Amino acid sequence: MLIRPVEERDVDQLYELAQHTLYGLTTLPKDRALLAKRVRQSSKAFADLNDADPQGQLYLFVMEDVSLAKVVGTCGIVSKVGGFKPFYAFRLATEIQESKTLGSRHEHRVLHLLKNHDGPTEIGSLFLHPEFRGGGNGRVLSLSRFLFLAQYPKLFEHEVIAEMRGVVDQEGNSPFWEALGAHFFGIDFPNADMLSLINKDFIEELIPRHPVYLDLLSPEAQAAVAEVHTNTVPARRLLESEGFHYEDQVDIFEAGPVLHCVRDQIRIVRESKVLPVTAIENSPPSGIPMLVATTTVPFQVSGGLVAELDEGICIVKSIAKDLNIEVGAQVRFAPLKSASTAPT
Repeated sequence: MLIRPVEERDVDQLYELAQHTLYGLTTLPKDRALLAKRVRQSSKAFADLNDADPQGQLYLFVMEDVSLAKVVGTCGIVSKVGGFKPFYAFRLATEIQESKTLGSRHEHRVLHLLKNHDGPTEIGSLFLHPEFRGGGNGRVLSLSRFLFLAQYPKLFEHEVIAEMRGVVDQEGNSPFWEALGAHFFGIDFPNADMLSLINKDFIEELIPRHPVYLDLLSPEAQAAVAEVHTNTVPARRLLESEGFHYEDQVDIFEAGPVLHCVRDQIRIVRESKVLPVTAIENSPPSGIPMLVATTTVPFQVSGGLVAELDEGICIVKSIAKDLNIEVGAQVRFAPLKSASTAPT
Protein backbone atom coordinates (compact mmCIF):
# COMPACT_ATOMS: atom_id res chain seq x y z
CA MET A 1 0.00 0.00 0.00
CA LEU A 2 1.23 3.47 -0.93
CA ILE A 3 -0.21 6.73 0.42
CA ARG A 4 0.38 9.70 -1.88
CA PRO A 5 -1.18 13.05 -2.83
CA VAL A 6 -4.30 12.73 -4.96
CA GLU A 7 -3.89 13.41 -8.68
CA GLU A 8 -6.37 14.31 -11.41
CA ARG A 9 -6.01 10.83 -12.87
CA ASP A 10 -7.62 9.50 -9.68
CA VAL A 11 -11.00 11.22 -10.14
CA ASP A 12 -12.75 8.26 -11.80
CA GLN A 13 -11.55 5.84 -9.12
CA LEU A 14 -12.44 8.29 -6.36
CA TYR A 15 -15.95 8.54 -7.78
CA GLU A 16 -16.24 4.74 -7.74
CA LEU A 17 -14.91 4.67 -4.16
CA ALA A 18 -17.42 7.31 -3.06
CA GLN A 19 -20.30 5.05 -4.06
CA HIS A 20 -19.42 2.84 -1.09
CA THR A 21 -19.83 5.64 1.45
CA LEU A 22 -22.88 6.10 3.64
CA TYR A 23 -24.54 9.28 4.86
CA GLY A 24 -22.51 11.59 7.05
CA LEU A 25 -19.28 11.47 5.03
CA THR A 26 -19.67 14.49 2.77
CA THR A 27 -15.92 15.01 2.48
CA LEU A 28 -16.02 12.22 -0.12
CA PRO A 29 -19.15 13.31 -2.05
CA LYS A 30 -20.94 11.09 -4.55
CA ASP A 31 -20.69 13.87 -7.10
CA ARG A 32 -18.02 13.61 -9.79
CA ALA A 33 -17.83 17.34 -10.51
CA LEU A 34 -17.48 18.17 -6.82
CA LEU A 35 -14.83 15.47 -6.39
CA ALA A 36 -12.90 16.85 -9.37
CA LYS A 37 -13.03 20.33 -7.79
CA ARG A 38 -11.63 19.00 -4.51
CA VAL A 39 -8.84 17.21 -6.38
CA ARG A 40 -7.91 20.46 -8.13
CA GLN A 41 -7.90 22.30 -4.79
CA SER A 42 -5.63 19.66 -3.32
CA SER A 43 -3.25 19.67 -6.29
CA LYS A 44 -2.90 23.43 -5.97
CA ALA A 45 -2.09 23.12 -2.26
CA PHE A 46 0.53 20.40 -2.81
CA ALA A 47 2.14 22.49 -5.55
CA ASP A 48 3.23 25.08 -2.94
CA LEU A 49 4.71 23.65 0.25
CA ASN A 50 7.00 26.60 0.95
CA ASP A 51 5.81 27.32 4.47
CA ALA A 52 2.69 29.20 3.36
CA ASP A 53 0.40 30.38 6.14
CA PRO A 54 -2.56 28.06 6.79
CA GLN A 55 -5.51 29.56 4.94
CA GLY A 56 -7.84 26.60 4.53
CA GLN A 57 -5.78 24.65 1.99
CA LEU A 58 -6.97 21.10 1.33
CA TYR A 59 -4.42 18.29 1.27
CA LEU A 60 -6.10 15.11 0.06
CA PHE A 61 -4.27 11.78 0.05
CA VAL A 62 -5.15 8.45 -1.51
CA MET A 63 -4.13 4.93 -0.54
CA GLU A 64 -3.18 2.95 -3.62
CA ASP A 65 -2.79 -0.80 -3.90
CA VAL A 66 0.28 -0.57 -6.13
CA SER A 67 -0.01 -4.15 -7.36
CA LEU A 68 -3.53 -3.44 -8.67
CA ALA A 69 -3.01 0.26 -9.52
CA LYS A 70 -6.24 0.76 -7.56
CA VAL A 71 -7.23 3.62 -5.24
CA VAL A 72 -8.70 1.95 -2.15
CA GLY A 73 -8.87 4.75 0.41
CA THR A 74 -8.60 8.45 1.18
CA CYS A 75 -7.65 10.74 4.02
CA GLY A 76 -7.16 14.47 4.18
CA ILE A 77 -6.17 17.60 6.07
CA VAL A 78 -7.62 21.10 5.94
CA SER A 79 -4.92 23.49 7.08
CA LYS A 80 -7.38 25.81 8.83
CA VAL A 81 -11.13 25.96 9.42
CA GLY A 82 -12.96 29.20 9.96
CA GLY A 83 -12.06 32.50 8.35
CA PHE A 84 -14.56 34.47 6.30
CA LYS A 85 -16.98 31.56 6.81
CA PRO A 86 -16.80 30.52 10.47
CA PHE A 87 -16.39 27.03 11.86
CA TYR A 88 -19.56 26.06 13.74
CA ALA A 89 -19.95 23.68 16.66
CA PHE A 90 -22.06 23.23 19.76
CA ARG A 91 -20.41 23.38 23.18
CA LEU A 92 -22.02 21.04 25.67
CA ALA A 93 -22.30 22.45 29.19
CA THR A 94 -24.09 21.50 32.39
CA GLU A 95 -26.20 24.12 34.14
CA ILE A 96 -27.53 23.72 37.66
CA GLN A 97 -30.79 25.25 38.85
CA GLU A 98 -31.93 25.17 42.47
CA SER A 99 -35.07 26.22 44.26
CA LYS A 100 -35.05 26.81 48.00
CA THR A 101 -38.82 27.14 47.88
CA LEU A 102 -39.28 23.66 46.43
CA GLY A 103 -36.14 22.19 47.94
CA SER A 104 -35.10 20.91 44.53
CA ARG A 105 -31.94 20.86 42.44
CA HIS A 106 -31.78 20.14 38.71
CA GLU A 107 -28.90 19.59 36.31
CA HIS A 108 -29.51 20.39 32.65
CA ARG A 109 -27.27 19.63 29.68
CA VAL A 110 -27.26 22.66 27.41
CA LEU A 111 -25.84 23.25 23.92
CA HIS A 112 -24.29 26.66 23.18
CA LEU A 113 -23.47 27.68 19.61
CA LEU A 114 -19.79 28.38 18.86
CA LYS A 115 -18.61 30.36 15.83
CA ASN A 116 -14.86 30.35 15.28
CA HIS A 117 -13.37 32.61 12.61
CA ASP A 118 -9.80 31.67 13.55
CA GLY A 119 -10.05 27.93 13.79
CA PRO A 120 -7.65 24.99 14.01
CA THR A 121 -6.40 22.48 11.47
CA GLU A 122 -8.89 19.70 10.73
CA ILE A 123 -8.29 16.11 9.65
CA GLY A 124 -11.01 14.26 7.76
CA SER A 125 -12.00 12.47 4.55
CA LEU A 126 -10.95 9.13 6.04
CA PHE A 127 -12.51 6.27 4.10
CA LEU A 128 -11.30 2.78 3.17
CA HIS A 129 -12.90 0.48 0.61
CA PRO A 130 -14.83 -2.26 2.47
CA GLU A 131 -12.83 -5.02 0.74
CA PHE A 132 -9.55 -3.58 2.01
CA ARG A 133 -10.45 -3.10 5.66
CA GLY A 134 -8.54 -5.12 8.20
CA GLY A 135 -4.91 -6.09 8.32
CA GLY A 136 -3.89 -2.67 9.62
CA ASN A 137 -4.75 -0.76 6.45
CA GLY A 138 -7.02 1.67 8.30
CA ARG A 139 -4.33 2.48 10.86
CA VAL A 140 -1.71 3.05 8.14
CA LEU A 141 -4.07 5.30 6.17
CA SER A 142 -5.14 7.38 9.17
CA LEU A 143 -1.68 7.85 10.66
CA SER A 144 0.10 8.58 7.39
CA ARG A 145 -1.24 12.16 7.29
CA PHE A 146 0.35 12.91 10.66
CA LEU A 147 3.80 12.38 9.14
CA PHE A 148 2.86 15.16 6.70
CA LEU A 149 1.99 17.39 9.67
CA ALA A 150 5.37 16.54 11.19
CA GLN A 151 7.25 17.23 7.96
CA TYR A 152 5.53 20.56 7.21
CA PRO A 153 4.43 21.96 10.60
CA LYS A 154 4.37 25.60 9.46
CA LEU A 155 1.56 24.81 7.02
CA PHE A 156 -0.77 24.01 9.92
CA GLU A 157 -2.25 25.45 13.08
CA HIS A 158 -1.10 24.67 16.62
CA GLU A 159 -4.30 22.71 17.33
CA VAL A 160 -5.78 19.86 15.29
CA ILE A 161 -9.39 18.66 15.41
CA ALA A 162 -11.34 15.75 13.99
CA GLU A 163 -15.12 15.91 13.56
CA MET A 164 -16.24 12.34 14.08
CA ARG A 165 -19.26 11.04 12.19
CA GLY A 166 -22.27 10.94 14.51
CA VAL A 167 -25.25 8.63 14.80
CA VAL A 168 -26.87 8.30 11.35
CA ASP A 169 -28.65 5.22 9.99
CA GLN A 170 -28.30 3.72 6.50
CA GLU A 171 -31.27 5.76 5.23
CA GLY A 172 -29.64 9.01 6.30
CA ASN A 173 -31.79 9.58 9.37
CA SER A 174 -30.17 11.37 12.30
CA PRO A 175 -32.15 11.43 15.57
CA PHE A 176 -30.43 14.64 16.64
CA TRP A 177 -31.16 16.35 13.33
CA GLU A 178 -34.79 15.26 13.40
CA ALA A 179 -35.21 16.65 16.92
CA LEU A 180 -33.46 19.97 16.30
CA GLY A 181 -32.04 20.89 12.90
CA ALA A 182 -35.01 19.80 10.82
CA HIS A 183 -37.22 22.34 12.62
CA PHE A 184 -34.90 25.25 11.79
CA PHE A 185 -33.59 24.33 8.33
CA GLY A 186 -36.62 22.61 6.83
CA ILE A 187 -34.58 20.01 4.87
CA ASP A 188 -33.43 16.48 5.62
CA PHE A 189 -30.04 15.64 7.08
CA PRO A 190 -28.34 14.32 3.88
CA ASN A 191 -29.23 17.49 1.95
CA ALA A 192 -28.10 19.77 4.77
CA ASP A 193 -24.83 17.90 5.19
CA MET A 194 -24.08 18.02 1.46
CA LEU A 195 -25.06 21.68 1.14
CA SER A 196 -22.68 22.59 3.96
CA LEU A 197 -19.80 21.38 1.80
CA ILE A 198 -20.79 23.73 -1.03
CA ASN A 199 -22.17 26.84 0.69
CA LYS A 200 -22.44 27.48 4.43
CA ASP A 201 -24.53 30.66 4.18
CA PHE A 202 -27.72 28.84 5.15
CA ILE A 203 -26.17 27.85 8.48
CA GLU A 204 -25.61 31.45 9.53
CA GLU A 205 -29.09 32.38 8.31
CA LEU A 206 -31.09 29.64 10.04
CA ILE A 207 -29.18 28.02 12.90
CA PRO A 208 -30.72 28.50 16.39
CA ARG A 209 -28.85 31.24 18.23
CA HIS A 210 -30.12 30.58 21.72
CA PRO A 211 -28.98 27.77 24.07
CA VAL A 212 -30.64 24.41 23.45
CA TYR A 213 -31.73 22.42 26.50
CA LEU A 214 -31.30 18.73 25.74
CA ASP A 215 -34.14 17.84 28.11
CA LEU A 216 -36.50 19.27 25.49
CA LEU A 217 -35.29 16.87 22.78
CA SER A 218 -36.32 13.26 22.23
CA PRO A 219 -34.58 10.54 24.26
CA GLU A 220 -33.05 9.22 21.00
CA ALA A 221 -31.59 12.65 20.21
CA GLN A 222 -30.19 13.06 23.71
CA ALA A 223 -28.55 9.63 23.52
CA ALA A 224 -26.90 10.53 20.20
CA VAL A 225 -25.05 13.58 21.53
CA ALA A 226 -21.26 13.01 21.41
CA GLU A 227 -21.72 9.44 20.17
CA VAL A 228 -20.23 8.13 16.92
CA HIS A 229 -21.50 6.02 14.05
CA THR A 230 -20.87 2.30 14.55
CA ASN A 231 -18.36 2.26 11.69
CA THR A 232 -16.52 5.22 13.24
CA VAL A 233 -15.80 3.59 16.61
CA PRO A 234 -12.40 2.15 15.51
CA ALA A 235 -11.36 5.51 14.02
CA ARG A 236 -12.22 7.29 17.26
CA ARG A 237 -10.28 4.77 19.36
CA LEU A 238 -7.27 5.12 17.08
CA LEU A 239 -7.24 8.91 17.35
CA GLU A 240 -7.64 8.73 21.12
CA SER A 241 -4.66 6.36 21.30
CA GLU A 242 -2.67 9.01 19.39
CA GLY A 243 -3.51 11.72 21.93
CA PHE A 244 -6.83 13.17 20.74
CA HIS A 245 -9.54 13.81 23.31
CA TYR A 246 -13.11 15.05 23.53
CA GLU A 247 -13.61 18.61 24.87
CA ASP A 248 -17.41 18.91 25.06
CA GLN A 249 -17.86 20.10 21.48
CA VAL A 250 -20.16 18.37 18.98
CA ASP A 251 -21.17 18.80 15.36
CA ILE A 252 -24.16 21.07 14.75
CA PHE A 253 -25.94 18.61 12.44
CA GLU A 254 -25.79 15.11 13.92
CA ALA A 255 -23.97 15.93 17.22
CA GLY A 256 -20.94 13.73 16.58
CA PRO A 257 -18.00 14.51 18.92
CA VAL A 258 -15.21 16.89 17.94
CA LEU A 259 -11.84 15.53 19.09
CA HIS A 260 -8.87 17.82 19.80
CA CYS A 261 -5.09 17.51 20.11
CA VAL A 262 -2.16 19.91 20.04
CA ARG A 263 -0.35 19.27 16.75
CA ASP A 264 3.05 18.52 18.24
CA GLN A 265 1.54 16.29 20.93
CA ILE A 266 0.06 13.81 18.46
CA ARG A 267 1.90 10.59 19.27
CA ILE A 268 3.21 9.82 15.79
CA VAL A 269 4.23 13.46 15.23
CA ARG A 270 6.07 13.50 18.54
CA GLU A 271 7.85 10.19 17.94
CA SER A 272 8.76 10.72 14.30
CA LYS A 273 12.42 11.16 13.30
CA VAL A 274 14.37 12.02 10.16
CA LEU A 275 17.36 9.80 9.35
CA PRO A 276 19.07 8.46 6.23
CA VAL A 277 18.44 4.99 4.85
CA THR A 278 21.69 3.11 5.39
CA ALA A 279 20.56 -0.39 4.35
CA ILE A 280 17.81 -2.08 2.37
CA GLU A 281 17.16 -5.75 3.12
CA ASN A 282 14.52 -8.45 2.71
CA SER A 283 14.05 -8.66 6.48
CA PRO A 284 15.78 -6.09 8.74
CA PRO A 285 17.10 -7.67 11.94
CA SER A 286 15.06 -6.59 14.97
CA GLY A 287 12.75 -4.59 12.69
CA ILE A 288 9.39 -3.34 13.91
CA PRO A 289 6.37 -2.11 11.89
CA MET A 290 6.81 1.55 11.02
CA LEU A 291 5.52 4.18 8.65
CA VAL A 292 8.17 5.71 6.39
CA ALA A 293 7.71 8.94 4.42
CA THR A 294 9.77 10.78 1.86
CA THR A 295 11.15 14.17 2.89
CA THR A 296 11.19 15.44 -0.69
CA VAL A 297 8.39 16.15 -3.16
CA PRO A 298 6.21 14.23 -3.80
CA PHE A 299 5.38 13.33 -0.21
CA GLN A 300 4.63 9.60 -0.05
CA VAL A 301 4.21 7.07 2.74
CA SER A 302 4.66 3.32 2.91
CA GLY A 303 4.89 0.86 5.77
CA GLY A 304 6.82 -2.22 6.77
CA LEU A 305 9.61 -3.51 8.99
CA VAL A 306 12.25 -0.96 9.92
CA ALA A 307 15.30 -1.29 12.15
CA GLU A 308 16.76 1.88 13.64
CA LEU A 309 20.56 1.83 13.66
CA ASP A 310 23.10 4.22 15.16
CA GLU A 311 23.76 5.99 11.89
CA GLY A 312 20.41 5.57 10.15
CA ILE A 313 17.72 3.00 9.44
CA CYS A 314 17.43 -0.31 7.62
CA ILE A 315 14.21 -0.78 5.64
CA VAL A 316 12.60 -3.64 3.75
CA LYS A 317 12.85 -3.70 -0.03
CA SER A 318 9.10 -3.19 -0.46
CA ILE A 319 9.30 0.25 1.20
CA ALA A 320 12.23 1.25 -0.97
CA LYS A 321 10.33 0.15 -4.09
CA ASP A 322 7.09 1.91 -3.10
CA LEU A 323 8.84 5.19 -2.28
CA ASN A 324 11.39 4.89 -5.10
CA ILE A 325 14.30 5.56 -2.76
CA GLU A 326 17.83 4.20 -2.42
CA VAL A 327 20.47 4.02 0.29
CA GLY A 328 21.33 7.54 1.39
CA ALA A 329 17.83 8.99 1.07
CA GLN A 330 16.56 11.00 4.02
CA VAL A 331 13.20 9.74 5.31
CA ARG A 332 10.80 10.55 8.13
CA PHE A 333 9.62 7.51 10.07
CA ALA A 334 7.69 6.55 13.19
CA PRO A 335 6.44 3.36 14.85
CA LEU A 336 3.05 2.25 13.62
CA LYS A 337 2.02 1.76 17.25
CA SER A 338 3.23 3.23 20.49
CA ALA A 339 5.15 0.83 22.68
CA SER A 340 2.35 1.21 25.25
CA THR A 341 -0.46 0.60 22.75
CA ALA A 342 -2.20 -2.73 23.16
CA PRO A 343 -2.75 -4.79 20.01
CA THR A 344 -5.98 -3.95 18.13
